[in-house]
Amino acid sequence: MRYLLPSAPLVNPFGMLSPRGQFLGLTPGRTWTKMGRPLVFCPWSFLKGAGMGLNRRHILSWTLFDFANSSYSAVMAAVVFPVYYTQVIVGNEAGLGDLWWGRAISASMAVVALTSPFLGGIADFGGLRKRFLFLYTALSVATIACLPLLDKGMILQGFLLIALANFGMEGGVVFYNSFLPQIAPPDYQGRVSAWGFGVGYAGSIVSLLLALPLVGAGQFRATWLMVALFFALFSTPAFLHLPPDIRGERSLLGAGLRGMKHTLISLKEMWAQRELRKFLFSYLLYEDGVNTVIVFSSIFAATTLGFCPRDLILLYLIVQVTALLGAFAMAKPTDQLGPKKVVMLSLFIWTLVSIMAFFVKSQGQFWCIASFAGLGLGTVQAASRAFYAQFIPQGREAEYFGVYSLIGKSSAILGPLLFGQISSTFGSQRPAILSVGVFFLAGMLLLAGVKGGGPTGPTGRK
Repeated sequence: MRYLLPSAPLVNPFGMLSPRGQFLGLTPGRTWTKMGRPLVFCPWSFLKGAGMGLNRRHILSWTLFDFANSSYSAVMAAVVFPVYYTQVIVGNEAGLGDLWWGRAISASMAVVALTSPFLGGIADFGGLRKRFLFLYTALSVATIACLPLLDKGMILQGFLLIALANFGMEGGVVFYNSFLPQIAPPDYQGRVSAWGFGVGYAGSIVSLLLALPLVGAGQFRATWLMVALFFALFSTPAFLHLPPDIRGERSLLGAGLRGMKHTLISLKEMWAQRELRKFLFSYLLYEDGVNTVIVFSSIFAATTLGFCPRDLILLYLIVQVTALLGAFAMAKPTDQLGPKKVVMLSLFIWTLVSIMAFFVKSQGQFWCIASFAGLGLGTVQAASRAFYAQFIPQGREAEYFGVYSLIGKSSAILGPLLFGQISSTFGSQRPAILSVGVFFLAGMLLLAGVKGGGPTGPTGRK
């Protein structure tokens, strides 16, 4: 679960789904807009980076870090380890595995959300982003490498290890994102950002393909070691070649407190805007549903419907394809109809998916439902980002998207915790699936009352 970077992000209604549920524009030959300024992407433009005043070594090492941490996002957070922890380590016959997995994800994301403004201050004002990127990455890699030590019944140890791994990965992303303004001028930050997400998408697929034979042979401990090695190996160029730290004038504590102060000031100002406040509250709700689906869908498929790990990987890859198709299909309607209508349609689809999942009886039915769900997943975050961009005053993009990223991190707390609690209470995942639908429905109803989100294309630019 990695979120939108706060520094000059790409405001693009055309979306490609990254394997972590994020979206970016990578449509060859299409014109993008970054706050109204045109950007054109060509598939070969990455190779021309050095000719645009960009340092090729900086760009490649930065994007490779996204390639590296995508292995964690795909294998450990979304597909394989969640099932292993809930079924093998804890036991999920009565929903106890769901309860502990929900606690692990919620606890780690709560800590990440609470500390993000402080960490962002250290990155922006303390000048130690590279050192802290290494420390957080090392924490994640080391805890992943310890996972083979887990055995059946080691519930608390598994909880602590995966919570620390998730905290290390997500906390490191704060410092990773902060390098973007340092390695790319403003006119190219959107493109460099997109390259990072695109390379990350490839990293997720490669890591899953590497995991496939290991999982098929029941070599789960070897799978965790593979992810740790993958993460460590492909993140190393970032530590070697990204720009060195330049210590700021403030102490670490002073820098962190300044970052928190800036965030609180921005939140206070944004809270005073009624329509923006309603949008962010709506986004917090339905994004919580999206994140809950990401971290629990494989567990539901394995526990309730009996999917084997190999089939879970194949299902995950197919959902990525349908999500990508959905994103491309809704690219033009997002411009012509407006992002609000596209988000509303996506949330309606996800509400239906939650209801259908409650009644699903066979694996074949779930294959169809999951493919249908991907169509909505492929558009909801891209259109949400385009909708949010309409509220941003000129020249304050980084500040506003920093708050947007904070809200995104906060939206991974309540949903997983609630899913695990309901599954454990009822001894069934089906009522928990309906609770996810409530997040989508409530978010959709709140969004309906938000003014804005109209057409942004040539036929009706706002």
